[in-house]
Amino acid sequence: MAKVPPDGPLELAGVKTYPLADRKSQVTVAEFARAHTAGDGLGAFLERMPRILAADTLRRVVADILRARAAGKPIIWGLGAHVLKVGLSPVLIDLMERGLVTAVALNGAGIVHDFELAVAGHTSEDVAAGIGSGEFGMARETGEEINRAIVEGDAAGLGLGAGLGAYLQRRAPAHVGVSVLAAARRLGLPATVHVAFGTDIVHMHPACDPAAVGRTTHLDFRILAGTVSRLGGGGVYLNVGSAVLLPEVFLKAVTLARNLGHEIADFATVNMDFIQSYRPNTNVVQRPTAGVGRGYSLTGHHEIMVPLLAAALIEGLPRTK
Repeated sequence: MAKVPPDGPLELAGVKTYPLADRKSQVTVAEFARAHTAGDGLGAFLERMPRILAADTLRRVVADILRARAAGKPIIWGLGAHVLKVGLSPVLIDLMERGLVTAVALNGAGIVHDFELAVAGHTSEDVAAGIGSGEFGMARETGEEINRAIVEGDAAGLGLGAGLGAYLQRRAPAHVGVSVLAAARRLGLPATVHVAFGTDIVHMHPACDPAAVGRTTHLDFRILAGTVSRLGGGGVYLNVGSAVLLPEVFLKAVTLARNLGHEIADFATVNMDFIQSYRPNTNVVQRPTAGVGRGYSLTGHHEIMVPLLAAALIEGLPRTK
């Protein structure tokens, strides 16, 4: 029979306990970090990170990407524009050359930074300083040439990303070596661009051909969906720095591929951003992988996390003599 609750404070004398050794714990000292020693190198640093929470998640992401590379499966990086403008293009291009990025997907702002970095060696204007005068987004070369590249690519039957990559290859500006789109074109990798009209500065320019933009970005969606359809059996999709547009595009690409009979199972998705938002975690990490894959979330600044992930991947590659 249950005891009648007392009117006053509970007495502690009858509390039941058990030995600490009998309890299952979620953290053990075997998983703890080990102190770094000067001169030991990056591999040792990575190995000495704790095997707990995000550090262990990073290891799992690395393992899934290396597995995808070994199996010849897609490793798709969906990149928000901020990832490019904080100086990570050389890191991403190196990963492309190593087979650790096999396809890239950008939003419309991403091509602005990619183009300006290749052509001028600088990007990221002061929006607050230009919006009052109406000068924000009105750099002539950016508006005219990106739109010209889209029109020329459309006429050649190319998607938006391939069209701009081909244009930059032909133009060969001084800093073309930091262009992700030009690198993808050089390496023969899919590079797609997913546009929402009115979100990008190039849509304000008279050179903008809406029909060409629409056709090329729709072709890019189909190209991305084709790559997504091959994720099953060990592929990886990473959403890095896109809070809305690319997570929505990825979810629809998965849906389209499955609707057409392509099984997408045993794959991994990753969301990397400096804050965790509803849409990428729902549409990238959770919904597509439910019951059939693995979803990971890593939080941190791109300029730290992307080089860290890249270094861990390179350290994990087989050594060549």
